[in-house]
Amino acid sequence: MKFFIDTADVREIKQALALGVLDGVTTNPSLIAKTGRPFHETIQEICSLVPGPVSAEAVAESADEFIKQGRELAALADNVCVKLPISEEGLAACKTLTSEGIMVNMTLIFQPIQALMCAKAGATFVSPFIGRLDDISATGMRLIEEIRVIFDNYGYATEILAASIRHPQHVVDCALVGADVATIPYAVISKLLSHPLTTSGIEKFNADAKKIPSA
Repeated sequence: MKFFIDTADVREIKQALALGVLDGVTTNPSLIAKTGRPFHETIQEICSLVPGPVSAEAVAESADEFIKQGRELAALADNVCVKLPISEEGLAACKTLTSEGIMVNMTLIFQPIQALMCAKAGATFVSPFIGRLDDISATGMRLIEEIRVIFDNYGYATEILAASIRHPQHVVDCALVGADVATIPYAVISKLLSHPLTTSGIEKFNADAKKIPSA
């Protein structure tokens, strides 16, 4: 399973890259607004740091506007993946942009039929939001399972990009049910290596190492 980081904070991206496990980045307008930096400048810097896909979101009300913005975003760097919402306008734009060889990440997926529609339109990724479903007492992981079965039934190449990851168990469950990608906030990435027995083991080894006589 690929690991993307869900952030527009360059510092966090560099920290995740240093771990050697980062395959891509997802951003959205809210994340970029938190940086206080210009949108295009931020996307270009992130793309220069990360060789994998970097999702940059278009914000529009018509398919034509989405297409125009998508082309502009794709021109920023070869690894830009245009992020579009699942709507009639977004789906129509997806079909046009992917036919032009532009990567598209269809976002705000909350039911399997939405994912199927995106796959038929040629989407590179679909982003089911598992945490937001859990928040309303639905089962986010069940959505991943259903999309996996549908895509496998018909051989769709569209990748399942699990989003709205809230904790390490979400990452484990995504890997178990066959998500292709999990996009993870840095706060969760930093917890993936943590376990109390690991911590106590390291502390014991370090303490015992100090007891070894020097030559």
